[in-house]
Amino acid sequence: MNKQDFNEGLLGFLDASPTPFHATNNMSMMFENAGFIKLNEVDKWELEAGQKYYVTRNDSSIIAFTYPKTDLKYTMVGVHTDSPNLKLKPNSVIKEHGAVKFGVESYGGLLLNPWFDRDLSLAGRVSYLDSNDRLQSALINVQKPIAVIPSLAIHLDDKANKDRTVNKQTDICPILTTNEDFDFDEFIKWQLSNNGINDVKELYANELSFYDTQKAAFVGLRDDFIASARLDNLLSCYTGMLSICSINADKPMLFIASDHEEVGSESTSGAGGSFLENTLHRMFDDYEEYMQMIRASLMISADNAHAIHPNYPSKHDTNHAPYINKGAVIKVNANQRYASNSTTISKFMNTASSLHEPLQNFVTRSDMGCGSTIGPITATRIGIDTIDVGLPTWAMHSIREIAGSDDAHSLYKILIGLRA
Repeated sequence: MNKQDFNEGLLGFLDASPTPFHATNNMSMMFENAGFIKLNEVDKWELEAGQKYYVTRNDSSIIAFTYPKTDLKYTMVGVHTDSPNLKLKPNSVIKEHGAVKFGVESYGGLLLNPWFDRDLSLAGRVSYLDSNDRLQSALINVQKPIAVIPSLAIHLDDKANKDRTVNKQTDICPILTTNEDFDFDEFIKWQLSNNGINDVKELYANELSFYDTQKAAFVGLRDDFIASARLDNLLSCYTGMLSICSINADKPMLFIASDHEEVGSESTSGAGGSFLENTLHRMFDDYEEYMQMIRASLMISADNAHAIHPNYPSKHDTNHAPYINKGAVIKVNANQRYASNSTTISKFMNTASSLHEPLQNFVTRSDMGCGSTIGPITATRIGIDTIDVGLPTWAMHSIREIAGSDDAHSLYKILIGLRA
């Protein structure tokens, strides 16, 4: 796949995936189109050599794998589906001061200030009871801008450009309407009806998040950049998904996209949960064979990396400062916040070199804290050799992030070429 087609598909995937639920659903459809067979965790699996399979958990995490059976050296790609956002509280509607607004929680370590003065919509999963007293779930995506968080005018806050802070409880509530007759349940039923779901006896719980309706786009004099919400980490989701869809079924490869990385991964559908381990044991039910596969395989933990910011260069170690459009980044940390080691780095570098694809290194400044990824979590839980890589990004965890238009396609080619 050439770079232009790759990036055009990326923009569409970003716009169609406002929540982990939608991202997982879109990846499921992609796998179906690529000939992968859907599995269900509650069924007994009868895997056949030479086939390709996928399975989801919680509608927000997904694993796809080839099954050559005789070749135990798997290339695995691990990413995450979630991004920082504003999530609705259960009793979210607040009517006061002539307006209706929503109470929200901050999910993950998001930059709050960029959420002001944006055209916001709402998406996620809704659970309900149908007329046959069966519990059902459905995805909704309002798409239309329905809310805004207006800034406080500078006339009322003369320190706004000096030391502005944001109170997560009071300052960041999206405002929906001035019509105080607004009924939240009727609003949700209307959204379900728009999706052809009219058999709703009673609404139960929901997991809904706000998102910016501005579309993903090329930016820059020569389309140098891709600007979008949720690049962290849908950029890696798309790259890993296309990689496994682009190989033959006789090559051993596995792709896992986990939820809840931004809040620590400790959930049934997070990398700290059992989803990957359970799946691998069902693929290789003989323990000796399972352990042979684990120790022969390589996990590539793909998450975004902090590109050096031209306006804030002092925030990087000069010798380990990745640039936009200069290639994928190998992430290293002496304290194991990243799982890369000399052996896994060498395997990755060897493939990139053979393909003439550029690579960069990132080590955080020694006087600054270092974030982490699913890499160390997966390496610890599974015991698989792991490398942490990423795509250089500006404005990470903002409502709109920036990445290079060259880098994801370069990583895609490396992932296809890797052998454990």
